[in-house]
Amino acid sequence: MRFTRYFLAAIGAAALALGASAAAPGFAHAATPSCGDSCIDVFSGQFGDPLTGHPGFLLDSYKQGVATGTPLILFRESNSDPAQDFVLENQGTVADFYQAGLVSAATALHYGCVAGTPGFATCLYGRDGGSANLPAFEAEYDPFGAATGQCAGLAATATAGEKVTLQPCGVSARTVWIIDVFDGSNADNPFGPGAPVINGSNGNFSHPFVLTYPGAGYPTDLPRPVLYVSNLTGHPGDPAIFPTFTLADEDVNSNQIWSADLGTVRH
Repeated sequence: MRFTRYFLAAIGAAALALGASAAAPGFAHAATPSCGDSCIDVFSGQFGDPLTGHPGFLLDSYKQGVATGTPLILFRESNSDPAQDFVLENQGTVADFYQAGLVSAATALHYGCVAGTPGFATCLYGRDGGSANLPAFEAEYDPFGAATGQCAGLAATATAGEKVTLQPCGVSARTVWIIDVFDGSNADNPFGPGAPVINGSNGNFSHPFVLTYPGAGYPTDLPRPVLYVSNLTGHPGDPAIFPTFTLADEDVNSNQIWSADLGTVRH
């Protein structure tokens, strides 16, 4: 399965919520020259500044491992480290992934609902009475631009504390990530906008399991802190539940707010 490349080309509202800076000239981007412009680099605003193009620490395959189960960490940005080469292998919307059989009907109902579509007449995560069809993607590890078939994901269905590791792409919801545009926050990210990222195997729709960096960890710690999923902090920014919310929720912890750049690191 391969969806259109719109997520890369027209990063628009979706990647804007991720804090993507692909269109900004002079920004420092992730990945090696071999991986090139197609590479996406996911980073935490907790340690870097997406507004000035200095992510600081980037999503990284531990010790450049390519095997299923290799832990994913954050490591200092570099344009020569193939462990930071990830590409958007599959991207689209939650509804796309549902139609491909990679996320559940419950997930589609909450995050991929399209008003008027049979089976999705009630939108549970829309704004202003409308529908929500959130952007979703798989991130494949492509060291030096060579596809591995391994994506950032979970070995088991999302539960609190489940570590993020390399897992086979396109097999299950565990390698699907949903950009939670409604819970992005300027206030809690010290360097600018970003958004939580929900794992596709999530079954908790009040406080979903989202990508998380260990709260007490720092990327240079030994042993290296491993990314994991945990329940979204704060109050989900869903106006169906909180009608007074007009902007993205602002009480999500900064270690659950993520941003992204595209292309090769330019120091």
